[in-house]
Amino acid sequence: MGDKKIDIRGLSKIKLTDWFLAEGEKNFRANQVWEWLWQKSAISFEEMSNLSIGLRDKLNEHFVINPVRIDSSQFSSDRTIKSGFKLFDGHLVEGVLIPTPKRMTACVSSQVGCSLSCKFCATGYMKKERNLTAAEIYDQVVLIKKQAEDNYQAPLTNVVYMGMGEPLLNYAGTLGSIEKLTAPDGLNWSPKRITVSTAGIAKMIRKLGDDKVKFNLALSLHAANDEKRNQIMPINESNTLANLRDALNYFYQETGNQITLEYIVFHGFNDKLEDAQELLDFVKRVPSKVNIIEYNPIAEANYQNADTEAIDKFANFLEKRGVTVNVRRSRGKDIDAACGQLAIKEQ
Repeated sequence: MGDKKIDIRGLSKIKLTDWFLAEGEKNFRANQVWEWLWQKSAISFEEMSNLSIGLRDKLNEHFVINPVRIDSSQFSSDRTIKSGFKLFDGHLVEGVLIPTPKRMTACVSSQVGCSLSCKFCATGYMKKERNLTAAEIYDQVVLIKKQAEDNYQAPLTNVVYMGMGEPLLNYAGTLGSIEKLTAPDGLNWSPKRITVSTAGIAKMIRKLGDDKVKFNLALSLHAANDEKRNQIMPINESNTLANLRDALNYFYQETGNQITLEYIVFHGFNDKLEDAQELLDFVKRVPSKVNIIEYNPIAEANYQNADTEAIDKFANFLEKRGVTVNVRRSRGKDIDAACGQLAIKEQ
């Protein structure tokens, strides 16, 4: 790969069109290439069969496509598939296909590693190496979509940005990839089938509101009082619950989009009814629903999942008071594919 070559998937449609015109080609050629890249998910110029061989050679001379490839896949007893994805520079990230009776969900990564160091999350113990490009996030979706079709003869129904990394600290890559997934000249998905999960960067949540995004937002809350949240999520020190609440309300006011609060119930830490009361107080002030998530212990930390009885009590407390609650039972934990477990073991 020569230094002169440009990553063609990093170009906007306008820049691509300008290049074709400068080369004396008709501008419809740019549309054809765009369609190959973003609708048909081509990963080589050879595939672009409606272009002349001469033009394909010219593209090969000037540009490169850096596709993401599956390095390894593990299959869980509950049908979850976790894949290690190899990037062009050798870095690895993980993505997961989560099949349930009603949906097929792709969980994708937005960064190599993560800079936030949440105490209960395996990715948080890795160093952040770099952000993924929009194309690298898009590729994960395409590869997981193919896994759903090949293994379960079912279409992909949802995408969640809940893999490795903090999506809002890779704002351009995250929003660029969603644009490619949802655009009519991309995969033409409904943004309502996409959820971006954040550990809580108030400033960027407001920016999502300003940008009038159409997708759903999830906040990893895990404690509804600042003192407890500071202990497990250092990001809370600079993004307090009051700041997050204001940012979420601003986001909702600007977009009308659904907000989900994600809450892992840790044994002996945030699993009491007074914790549920604090969460209820937060929910009352932010239009939202709650996903209660089972915790999956990791080697780096000594947090444990609350027992089933405590989780049920917690959920019932909220439901009786009018909160919409889903209890998300853990999936893929036998292959370290469950929530909070993604970390490249090979490294």
